[in-house]
Amino acid sequence: MKIYREESLSGFEFWSGAKDFAEKLTDNELDQVENCLEEIYPDGMDETELNDLFRFDPETVCDWLGLDYDEVMERD
Repeated sequence: MKIYREESLSGFEFWSGAKDFAEKLTDNELDQVENCLEEIYPDGMDETELNDLFRFDPETVCDWLGLDYDEVMERD
């Protein structure tokens, strides 16, 4: 059974490599990404798709924000 729920990115529990990347982003940046995702995926996406985006394609997320991936990963 699949259960869908509406949740903000700042409250989403990322796992594996996605967690490391997501923790580098500010709440404001996560809100901006959330707005992009709502436009690109109007029907939403499941947890695995979201986590995989942050884990395997963080450069795209950084592009949406106008940020350099390497600089984001160097943040404390």
